[in-house]
Amino acid sequence: MTIIRREVLTLPGVLPGPVNPLPPLRPLDDVHALDDRSTAGLPLDMTRQLGYRPLRSLLPTRLLDGYGRDRAPVDLDTIVLENDRLRVTVLPGLGGRVHSLFHKPTGRELLYRNPVFQPAAFALNGAWFSGGIEWNIGATGHSTLSCAPLHAARVTAPDGGEMLRLWEWERLRDLPFQIDLWLPEDSDFLYVGVRVRNPHEKPAPVYWWSNIAVPEERRVLAPADAAWHFGYEHRLSRKPVPDSDGADRSYPLNSEYAADYFYDVEDGRRRWIAALDDAGQGLVQTSTDVLRGRKLFVWGTGPGGRCWQEWLTEPGTGGYAEIQAGLARTQLEHVRLESAREFSWLEAYGPLGADAGAVHAAGDWDGAVAEVERRLEAALPRAAVDAAYAAWRPHADAEPGERLAVGSGWGALEVLRTGVKVEGTPFEETTIGPDQEPWRALLESGVFPEPRKVGPPGPSLVSAPWRDMLETAPARPLAEYHLGLAQWHAGDRAQAVRSWERGLELAPSVWPFLRCLAVADTADGHGERAADRYAEAFDDLCAERRDDGEVWLAATAALGREAIEALLAVGRTAAARSVWQRLRPATRARGRFRFLEVELLLAEGDLTAARAVFDEGFEVADLREGAEAIGEMWDRVAPGEELPARYDFRMRARPATG
Repeated sequence: MTIIRREVLTLPGVLPGPVNPLPPLRPLDDVHALDDRSTAGLPLDMTRQLGYRPLRSLLPTRLLDGYGRDRAPVDLDTIVLENDRLRVTVLPGLGGRVHSLFHKPTGRELLYRNPVFQPAAFALNGAWFSGGIEWNIGATGHSTLSCAPLHAARVTAPDGGEMLRLWEWERLRDLPFQIDLWLPEDSDFLYVGVRVRNPHEKPAPVYWWSNIAVPEERRVLAPADAAWHFGYEHRLSRKPVPDSDGADRSYPLNSEYAADYFYDVEDGRRRWIAALDDAGQGLVQTSTDVLRGRKLFVWGTGPGGRCWQEWLTEPGTGGYAEIQAGLARTQLEHVRLESAREFSWLEAYGPLGADAGAVHAAGDWDGAVAEVERRLEAALPRAAVDAAYAAWRPHADAEPGERLAVGSGWGALEVLRTGVKVEGTPFEETTIGPDQEPWRALLESGVFPEPRKVGPPGPSLVSAPWRDMLETAPARPLAEYHLGLAQWHAGDRAQAVRSWERGLELAPSVWPFLRCLAVADTADGHGERAADRYAEAFDDLCAERRDDGEVWLAATAALGREAIEALLAVGRTAAARSVWQRLRPATRARGRFRFLEVELLLAEGDLTAARAVFDEGFEVADLREGAEAIGEMWDRVAPGEELPARYDFRMRARPATG
C-alpha cells in the first residue's frame, strides 16, 4: 500500500526572496500575445476561447522578483508517496510541484529532475523554476502559485490506502482547486485527480495545463497528424506532424528556436503523450477526455535556447523539453466554467517501454504512434483510466485528515465572505494571517483599518464584492489606496486616479499614492508629470524608511528602478543619477541594476563605461521569458559586434535588416 511521509530535500539554490510591495499596475508582458492576422480560418470554438476573457492584470497578486543567482544549499520541504513500484517526491511549498517520479524496478527517473533550485522570471508574477511536473492554473502562462505554498493533507484513496490532497484558492480567477495524488497497490502509474470549481454566481474563465519536464534526448509522440505551432513571432499556424519545415519536429533537438506544438488530437481518440529514448523507454501521460489538449515545448538548439537551458540549471547537466496536457487545444485559450459547476478529470503518469525500431522508424509516424498506443493499452487500458476516475470521484469530497502543509489564508477569507462550503477542501479560518486580517476587519466592521506603524501597504483584493465594500468604507488613506487599485483593475482608471488623489491628501505616507499616480500618468502619456511624481515618491520613501529590513529594501529597490526608468525616459539624467546614488550598494550590485546602470551611462554619454559593465559581466536574475532587452542594449553599446553568448537569450531568429 502507499506510504506517505514528510522529508527535506537539500539542493544548491536561492530562495524566491521577498514579495515586491509595489502592486503590478503596468500591462502584462506580451510574450504570449497572438497576432490577430493569424486567427483567420481557425476553428470557431478555438477562436471563441482565444478571445474569452484573457488576463489583463496581475492584480491582486504581487511580483516575486527579489531573488538572485548566488546559490547555496537550501532545504525544501517535501512529501513522498511510495509503493513497491514508484517513489514520488512533491514540493508542497512550491506549487505542489512533483520534483521526482522514480521507477524502482528499473532504477529510472522518469522526469527531468533539476539538480538545482533556481528561480527565473517565467511565472506570470515572476519566480518560477524548471523541472518535474507543475500544475498551471489561472491564465495563459506559468501559474502565480509556482513558488507559493499549497494546503496538503492525507485523505483516504479509492482503494482504501492513502492519498495526498493538495488544494488552494487561485486568486487571478478566484477559483478553488484540488489535486489528489495516489499510487494504487502494485501500480506502475501515479494517479492524479484534479478538480476546479466555480462557486460564484457568474461564469468564470478556466485555464489548466499540467506541465511535465523530460530530458530532451527523446522522441515525443502523441495521437495526432497535425499541430498548432506557436513561436515567439506571435503567430499560430497549423503544421503537419511530425515533419514540418524540413525537419522531424518530434525530436526536440531538431528545432533551432523555441516553439510550442499543440497537437490536434481528434475527438474520440484516446488522450496521451509520451517521451521515449533511443531504446524506446520513457514516460507516458494519459487522462480522461476532459483534458483534451497535448503539447510539446522545445527550447531549440540555437544559442538563445542553450543559454536559457543553462540559466535554469547548470552547464553540463543536460537539457529538457516539456510535454503538457490541458483543458483546451492551445494555451492561448480560456474555457468557460458555468456558475456552481466544476471541471474534473484523472491523469496517469508512468513508465512505458515500446519497440525502439517502431518508435524511431523514419517516415512511419502512424506506425510509431500505433506501437506506443498498443503498449499503453497493455500497460494501462483506457477503460481502467475511466474506471479509476469513476472510483475517485466520490472520494473527492472526503474531508482531509492529517495536515501536512499549510497554504495561504485567502481561501478562508473568501469562504468567510461568501459562506460557501467547498467540500473536500476546507479553507479554515485559522489560516487567516496578517495579510488577510485587515480585509477580515473590513468584512466584519465595514472599516479598513489604518496600520499601527508606517510601512509599505499590504496585499490588495480587487474583485467586485471587495470593491463595493471599499466604496462604502470611511474614506481613510489605505481604504482609498486599495479602492484605487480595485478600480484600476476593473478598468475604471479615472476613478482610480481620483481615489489615489483623495488618499494622497490625507496620507501620512505619500509615496505609495504618488507611485500609483505616476503609473497612471505614464499610461496616459504624461511622461514629465510621471517623472515628477516618481522623483517625489522616491524622496518620500527615503525619508520615511525606518530600517534596512527586507520589506523596506524591496520597496526601495522596486521604486528606485521605476523612478530611474521614468526619469531617463524624459531625459532627466541628473535626477536619475541622484536616485541611483541613494540605492543601497547591495542593490546597485544586482544584475538588474547593473543593466540599468548601462542605460544611465549611455544617457550620460559615457560609452566606454557602459561597455565596461558588459565586459565585467552581469546576470539579470529576473530577466523575463522572451526578453530581448540585453541584445538591444548591446547593439547600442557595441554596434556591429556579435552579442556575447552569455547574454544571448533570444528565442527567435533575428529580423532581417536592410
